[in-house]
Amino acid sequence: MKAFFVLTLAAMALMSNIALAQKPSTKAFQAGQPLGAVNEAGKFVPLSDNVKVYGSFRFAESCVYDATRDLIVVMNAGVPQTQEENDGYVSLLNPDGSVHTTKWIGATRDGLTLNHPLGSAIHNGTLYTADIDVVRTFDLATGKPGKAYPVEGATFLNGIAVNREGTIFVSNSRPEFRVYQITADGKVSLFVDGDPLNIPNGVAIDQDGNVVVVNVGNNDVMTFDPASGKLIGTEHAAEGGNDGLVILPDGTKYVSSVRFGSVSKISPGKPAQVIASGIPSAASMGYDSKQKQLIIPMNNNNAVAFLKLED
Repeated sequence: MKAFFVLTLAAMALMSNIALAQKPSTKAFQAGQPLGAVNEAGKFVPLSDNVKVYGSFRFAESCVYDATRDLIVVMNAGVPQTQEENDGYVSLLNPDGSVHTTKWIGATRDGLTLNHPLGSAIHNGTLYTADIDVVRTFDLATGKPGKAYPVEGATFLNGIAVNREGTIFVSNSRPEFRVYQITADGKVSLFVDGDPLNIPNGVAIDQDGNVVVVNVGNNDVMTFDPASGKLIGTEHAAEGGNDGLVILPDGTKYVSSVRFGSVSKISPGKPAQVIASGIPSAASMGYDSKQKQLIIPMNNNNAVAFLKLED
């Protein structure tokens, strides 16, 4: 009995320490530094130009290209929420895939809440991400946290896109299957509720301002009117199980299958064709418009794939 009592006290103490550790920090937010180390003289020295580092991910789910800095912004979901809350972070990569900053957002947890970031988007100098049941924003220049938009009724926010007016469209990939709309002034409403959504995931805005959504549950690539939310057209990827969606200015769509590891190309008016395959857990892609390449996070493979597009 004495041993049980001691063990119980120890467990209670551990739980108390965990609870204390999860209290919000009062310290100011700090962004992380590019890769480097402190030398023997005590000076921080950046990584030398002749060294390339790859990796630094923990469940990389989505990425987006920052054209201003010519960097790739990668969302990392971190460890499962059941293991530790508020463990999500954001990495910066150079266009060749080498690491620029391992933990740009998430270098510390001071001033930061980022639990399980999935989809990401950039609009007018702001980084947006879907974080379970909240859409969070960050300043793209400094990484500093901005606004948070709680989405009542959301169970698993996933893909996200922002249109020219600053309206956010974000999918909910667990029942109830929905796409929510958040206006620039923060008003949250339902955009699409139920059919034809079938585990909706990737969201993008096409050249005409329409909202395009892909399903995990089938190979539908659905285009919705941005004003009414009505379905105005459906195309099909080469395979189902889809996650990522990139739309180029000419209307060409690229769709990644997280279940089957392929990337489909859908040229306007043409059937889909597979342009890449065998990519484990091909998740929410980003498009590097300068290098003309798709960047494909690979979820729990803790890696990112690069696919150069042909001219």
